[in-house]
Amino acid sequence: MPRRREGNGFVDLLLGRPLTSAQAMQEKTGVLTGVALLGLDALSSAAYGPEAALTVLRPLGPAGPWLLMPIMAAIVGLLMVVAGSYAQTIAAYPSGGGAYTVARENLGQGAGLLAATALMLDYMLNVAVGISAGTGALVSAFPSLRPHVLPIALGILALLTLVNLRGVSEAGAVFVVPTWFFIGSLTTVLVVGLYKLLIGQVTPIQAPPPLALPTASVGAWLVIRAFASGCTAMTGVEAISNAVPIFRDPAIRRARLTLGVIVGILVTMLLGIALLCRAYGVGATVPGSAGYQTVLSQLIAAVMGRGLFYYVAMAAILCVLALSANTSYAGFPLVCQVLARERYLPPGFAHRGRRLALSRGILTLSGLAALLLLACRGITDRLIPLFAIGALMAFTLSQAGMVVHWNRHRGEGWQWRRALNGFGAMMTALTLVIVGVSKFTHGGWAAFVIVPLGILLLTRVHAAYVRTRRNTELRRPVQLAPASPMVAVLPVDRWSHASETALRFALELSDDVRAVHICSGDTDEKELDSHWQHFVQGPLMEAGRRPPPLVHVSSPYRALVWPLLDYLDSLLAEAPGRTVAIVLPELLEARWYRAMLYGRRSELMRSALLLSGERRLVVVSVPWYLRSAGQPAPHSAWTAPDAHP
Repeated sequence: MPRRREGNGFVDLLLGRPLTSAQAMQEKTGVLTGVALLGLDALSSAAYGPEAALTVLRPLGPAGPWLLMPIMAAIVGLLMVVAGSYAQTIAAYPSGGGAYTVARENLGQGAGLLAATALMLDYMLNVAVGISAGTGALVSAFPSLRPHVLPIALGILALLTLVNLRGVSEAGAVFVVPTWFFIGSLTTVLVVGLYKLLIGQVTPIQAPPPLALPTASVGAWLVIRAFASGCTAMTGVEAISNAVPIFRDPAIRRARLTLGVIVGILVTMLLGIALLCRAYGVGATVPGSAGYQTVLSQLIAAVMGRGLFYYVAMAAILCVLALSANTSYAGFPLVCQVLARERYLPPGFAHRGRRLALSRGILTLSGLAALLLLACRGITDRLIPLFAIGALMAFTLSQAGMVVHWNRHRGEGWQWRRALNGFGAMMTALTLVIVGVSKFTHGGWAAFVIVPLGILLLTRVHAAYVRTRRNTELRRPVQLAPASPMVAVLPVDRWSHASETALRFALELSDDVRAVHICSGDTDEKELDSHWQHFVQGPLMEAGRRPPPLVHVSSPYRALVWPLLDYLDSLLAEAPGRTVAIVLPELLEARWYRAMLYGRRSELMRSALLLSGERRLVVVSVPWYLRSAGQPAPHSAWTAPDAHP
């Protein structure tokens, strides 16, 4: 009969009641929820992609916003090519894994690991950039909060972690309303702004102060750098190809439709923002300065004024920017799951938690993002040089892998599909070179250090698992040796219920039982000898059983483990070929806060014995449970012990 699950009110309130494996279908998502879960990264880049480009164009003064439109048009063209490529990837590799799976199966394991590491770097940066950008939007609306940027960012990170640990369905429900609220708010701004532009009612922005006088002329290098910074607007489109399995059937159709919706909205926003920035003369302000205002904050104020709608729209932007990190919480754990199944990460990354969420990946992502936020003090501009490099690496490898895929699988229309992927691979590779070169001295060099270190870590983990499997693999029938009597050793500190329970099991295990007491000066040896003679040896002799002797082992330095190991070494030397079983009595308390009162001595002793390296030692734990309020009285009969060979 299965054991009834004991409820934990606080944990259930925090994370929700556990879900069974049979409830996994309830955690699948549809298109509207998929846009919120997987599209926030891409959609939110409309807030910081154009701003990143305008920040580079600041030296041009009023000419900067005029150059933003052609730069955004080039980025949108590249984005459409990448999106078309990933639509094909979704159909060709519906099991998920995205760029890693495509690169591994078509370009080799090394390329797959490069893609996986680049993806994980991109997801990690997306969390930090999204949260810091959201905090920047909040500070733009409420400047008095500027000294508290970092605590606010870390608080948002903690909230996102908690929501995602509760599972996909609850995370989707939380993010649907803010996502579509953001889309509606920004669409309203774009529609009103374009209408004013058409009827000639556009007034250039005056607060913050107008753009400064130009300090540089338009040059190819400046435009290239602005394009490289603006490419942060491309991040996020790969997330759906990594997470196809989370969609309800038909998963491929729903995933493709979700990708189309996300890209369509993003393209509209990027072009609309670029056009209105030119019309209203909106440029970037200095990040972290006293007069800092985000580009969207300036644009909304210019189009709609600083009334109620301004604060409503800024609240929507704050929510979406902060929640855009959730795309990473959907993609990062799934990439880790694929890697764990192939033993490039510990198996725990492949296991689902109490709410069917990949808890290990979620917590790892939060920890890494927290370190990034602490390092950059929550300022978005300090993370931008690293951003997009990982995504562009993944884009290039994925599309190059799809070219090889179509060469191998020549179905209907394979020529034009291969041409599209080949063109996309060349364009994203060229963009990667531009971004890498232009951002290298501004912090982008770190990506080219982090990615190789990530690959090295994954290969070392995999090598360790391969070595362990090779050393433990057995391909022969079991070999039976002649049975030899076992010696059971029972460590005793005093005569108690726990000692009696362990002794009864030891007597069932072997006729040759040795009780050992380590004389560390903490107990009265004479009292223990008296108890042993009256309560153990006498009753056993009367029952016709061989009584176990009580051996006192001196411990001049008050240690427990090393004197016991010395005694066991001598016993093994006396009985070559025999197995020695150490039967450890364990006093257990169900309540964790009460268990802290009794220490962990038995666990430490068990660990030391298991790590001694002696293969003829077997450690067996025999529990005796303390009675707590509301529990039945304990009994001395031993129950099924936890054996540790």
